[in-house]
Amino acid sequence: MTLEYLQNYWWLLISVLGGILVFLLMVQGGQTLLYSLGTTEERRDKIIGAMGSKWELTFTTLVTFGGAFFASFPLYYSTCFGGAYWLWILILFSFVLQAVSYEYRRKKGNVYGTRTYDAFLFINGSVGTILLGVAVAMFFFGAEFTVNRDNILSGQAPVISQWASTHGFEAIFNARNLVLGVAVLFLACMQACLYMMNRLGDSDGDFFITLRRMAFVTGSIFVIFFLVFLALLFTATGYEVLTADGRNASVVEMPYKYFHNMTSNWWELATLLLGVVLVLYGLIRSVFSKCFTSGIWFTGFGTFLAVISLFWAAGYGNTAFLPSLTDPMSSLTIRNASSTEFTLTAMSYASLFIPFVLAYIWYVWRQMDKKD
Repeated sequence: MTLEYLQNYWWLLISVLGGILVFLLMVQGGQTLLYSLGTTEERRDKIIGAMGSKWELTFTTLVTFGGAFFASFPLYYSTCFGGAYWLWILILFSFVLQAVSYEYRRKKGNVYGTRTYDAFLFINGSVGTILLGVAVAMFFFGAEFTVNRDNILSGQAPVISQWASTHGFEAIFNARNLVLGVAVLFLACMQACLYMMNRLGDSDGDFFITLRRMAFVTGSIFVIFFLVFLALLFTATGYEVLTADGRNASVVEMPYKYFHNMTSNWWELATLLLGVVLVLYGLIRSVFSKCFTSGIWFTGFGTFLAVISLFWAAGYGNTAFLPSLTDPMSSLTIRNASSTEFTLTAMSYASLFIPFVLAYIWYVWRQMDKKD
C-alpha cells in the first residue's frame, strides 16, 4: 500500500463517518421540533422517547469523526480545531447541553424543571446542527488561516498554523456557510419526522398527520437551501494542486473546481444524483401516501450517499479540502495534511474492525427500538 493509496483510503473512511453523522443528526432535528410538534406533554414525551434513545450514537459518531481526522489528517485537526476554536467550542458546548438534558430531564429532584432541559435540547438541535454544517462548508468555501511548517523549529512559538483573530466566528457569519448549515438543520428535522412516522406508526392518527405535514414543510425548506448550496458550490472557485509532491505543491485557483470534479469523476456525480433521488423519493412518497412509513430509510441512505459524494468532491481530484483564503499555498490537501505512511498503515489494519462496529451499532439500534 503506497502513501497515496492510504491517503485516499482514509479520506474515504472520513467520508463514510461524515455520511453516518449527518444521517444521525435526525436526533437533533427531533429536538428542534419539541416546541412545534410537542403541543402537549404527552407528545413531547413521545418525541423524546423516539429520539432520545439514539443521542449517544450521534455523539459517539461525532467523536469518532473527530478522532479519525486527528489520526489520519492531523494538520487539519491542529489547524481547524486549534484555530477556529470558538466555532468548535460552541458545537461541543451544545452537545454537552444535550447530554445533561437527557440525564436530568426526568430525574427526581430536578429543580430547574423539564422545560429548562427542553430548551437545552432545542439549542443543541438548532445551533449545534447549523454550526456543524458551517464547519463542513469550510471544506468548500475556505477559511482565514496560514500554515508555516518552519515554525515547528522555533523554540519560542512552535505553532505552525495561525487562524484569523476572530478564531472561527468569521465562519459562522459567512452567508455561504450558513446556507449549508440551514440545509443540514431542515434535513435533520425532515428525517426526524419520517423516523417518528416509522417508529410510532399511525396509532395516533392526528399526530401522524401532523408529522407528515411537518415533514413536507421542513423537507421543502431543505430542498430550497440545498439547491442554493449546490448552485454556490458548482460556481465556486476552488484550489487545485498542480504538482505531484503534496508537501511542496503549487496551489492555484480553479474556477468551477467542484463542478469539474463532479463531471470528470462520473462516480461522484452518480452517487450525488442517486442520493438526491432517494431523498426526494422518500420525502414525496411519505408526504403524499397516507400509510407509507418507510421513508426514513430511503432518505437516510440517500443522505449518506449525497454527503460522501460531497466529501469526495472536496478531497479527491487534487483538490484542497480546506482552502486558505489568506494564503492559497497554506491550503490543506489529503496529501500535505496526512499522517506518515507508517501511521496510516497501522491504523488501516485497525480500520478492518469498522464493519463489526457498524454491525454492533445496528444491533444496539434495534434493541433500543424494541424498548421504546
